[in-house]
Amino acid sequence: MKISTNSGNNMTPPPPPPVGGNKMPPPPMGNNVTPPPPMGGNTVPTPPSGNNLGNTPPPPMNSSNTAPSGVGANIGGTSKNSISLQKGQKIDLTKTNPGLTKIMIGLGWDTNKYDGQADFDLDASAFLLGAQGKALADTDFIFYNNPKGRNDCVVHQGDNITGEGEGDDEQILVDFSKVPPEIDKIAITVTIYDYENRKQSFGQISNAFVRVVDNNTNQELVRYDLGEDFSIETAIIVCEIYRNNGEWKFSAIGSGFSGGLGALCANYGLQAN
Repeated sequence: MKISTNSGNNMTPPPPPPVGGNKMPPPPMGNNVTPPPPMGGNTVPTPPSGNNLGNTPPPPMNSSNTAPSGVGANIGGTSKNSISLQKGQKIDLTKTNPGLTKIMIGLGWDTNKYDGQADFDLDASAFLLGAQGKALADTDFIFYNNPKGRNDCVVHQGDNITGEGEGDDEQILVDFSKVPPEIDKIAITVTIYDYENRKQSFGQISNAFVRVVDNNTNQELVRYDLGEDFSIETAIIVCEIYRNNGEWKFSAIGSGFSGGLGALCANYGLQAN
């Protein structure tokens, strides 16, 4: 079982916006711009014709002020970045994104297959956990053969047997509004099917990542690249989505197990058949 110049006379362009975080609007322009002092008499020079000064954007940032990678689009009127996390880091999801109720968790990887070796079949799964960090029932293990969790709060989008192609290899949907109160945490994991017979491990997997996307706007909010830290592991806890003071947060875990799905299920109080 496979359990993102103003032109004019002596007018100084506004400074570029700060890098990262929420951008402060440029200082008001147009009618509030003080004209330069008179030159050659009492005649005030005429401002340049063409674009309205009040609508002219600030000059572009130079290479030394390049914004960090992953700058996202505008969500709900507030500039948001796709945040890149490292192992052990945590970040708010719903508190910093008001109105966020539905997310898509996308997972991807590349396999380093050797000549004559069997294909890799990696399986993404979710565990619905109670306050003690354990699954409350066998049905709280969500995978391709049990694709929906309590109240359809978590829905697995299907198994990608080969892992071929660009982008996400597997996806899991989460609807925060449907998560019952007894569930405090959702653990997202990946295992290797039939790893013993195929002699495979995560040491042969590269470019593994997980990302969180606002399912309503298709805006990527968080990304965690797992790196090349694994060798003999055959199961990984990739990340956790958990409650905190009435909000939902994301934690980059990146913890591996050498016992495959059996060890992973035991970690959450279940027994794999």
